[in-house]
Amino acid sequence: MRPADVQRVSVAECVDRYAEMVRAKASTGALAPASAEVYVRDVVTFAALAGEGRVLDDLTGEDVDEVLLRFARKPDERRRRGARPVVAGGAPLQSAASQARFRRSVSAFFRHAVVAGWVQLNPMQAVTVRPKQRGGLRAERRALTVEQAEGLLGAARGLAEEPEAGAGGAGARRRADQRTELRDGLVVLLLAAVGPRVSELTGANVEDFFVNGGTRYWRIFGKGGRTRDVPLPRPVVEVLDAYLAEGRGLLDRGREPKALLLSWRGRRLARGDVQGVIDRVLERVDGGRRRSVTPHGLRHTTATHLLAAATDMDAVRRVLGHADLSTLGRYRDELPGELEAAMRVHPLLGPVEGRRGG
Repeated sequence: MRPADVQRVSVAECVDRYAEMVRAKASTGALAPASAEVYVRDVVTFAALAGEGRVLDDLTGEDVDEVLLRFARKPDERRRRGARPVVAGGAPLQSAASQARFRRSVSAFFRHAVVAGWVQLNPMQAVTVRPKQRGGLRAERRALTVEQAEGLLGAARGLAEEPEAGAGGAGARRRADQRTELRDGLVVLLLAAVGPRVSELTGANVEDFFVNGGTRYWRIFGKGGRTRDVPLPRPVVEVLDAYLAEGRGLLDRGREPKALLLSWRGRRLARGDVQGVIDRVLERVDGGRRRSVTPHGLRHTTATHLLAAATDMDAVRRVLGHADLSTLGRYRDELPGELEAAMRVHPLLGPVEGRRGG
């Protein structure tokens, strides 16, 4: 028999109540706004796929299996380029990472549903569809090699040193109050040197950058309401200072007095604009060292090269803003020749290259 305290509530109503709760958590700082946005978007999608008018407690594990499969086959309209399988309309299917994220969102929703009394049993316990293994990352999400990273960083610094040139001479054809070269260079340098999340970068304010003991720091407001103070390398500080002294004032329209990064219309730079910034800087890189990369790929690049340089793992964790060391495995790519280089200078044997065998 069904317990008396289980409510016969529709899927749509449960999703609305859950979304309200998630947004309330975000407003109090208990949940990052970007995370709340993802959770809400996923459960709204779940409702559409499961049937908004159905009673939530009537859904079985088979029903949720069908929703997971339908989501996997659902075209991803956000990105039409890339190596993912595509449907006839040209849009790629959901990646393994997106499917895993959707499953986590639905699981969190049903955990709350049990506590709220919307379901008697959690149907996720009877789900048989397992998430596909993520496998290799798309090329643009993998870490850049040293040569590729140096090419991109060199182009970013070049924008800051010669802002009047612009990419391909385009800067000379733009009005002074639409010039974004200094900003673009700063965006790429912060992404590649510090490895912030896109939401952390676009949410940064001018007041978040401060000096302590002669060192410039960026106070980053990350996931879960956690903050971290990350020291900035000197080349990044130089471009930051130039942008604050010259570039930001050209873009400021008085609409966003706190925002660090502004669009040419004077609004806070949007998350969706960051990829375009990276692509513009990439146009200045020599063809032999140029490779498409996403903001998340630059986060991979930061982690990979810091760890490859034998930087303390806990220090890297703190730079990236992770709560657990184990999470670093997702942001660590292999580099060509790194194993050979590591074994040439062994911590127990010392330099071993060139030694003859006994």
